[in-house]
Amino acid sequence: MVKEERLAEAARKRAERERRWKAEGEVSFSRRLGQIGVLGWLIVLPTLGALFLGRWLDRTFDTGIFFSAPLLFVGLGIGAYAAWKWIMRT
Repeated sequence: MVKEERLAEAARKRAERERRWKAEGEVSFSRRLGQIGVLGWLIVLPTLGALFLGRWLDRTFDTGIFFSAPLLFVGLGIGAYAAWKWIMRT
């Protein structure tokens, strides 16, 4: 039953997007450019934040890149997840 509900919800969202597209027309170039910018920041900010935290921890504990490397990937994962959620919402 859950699969049918998800399918019905996806179909409803698709129909709503199509109705909105027909009513409003094509999205402008500047809006698309803005969306690309938002996606970029959604990925870059958590990645850089985690990297700075990792570098600070490495300097504090004198551990080379022990914290920087894994936190870089954690930040990238968080950013990618945030971007994916944002894309799915719009």
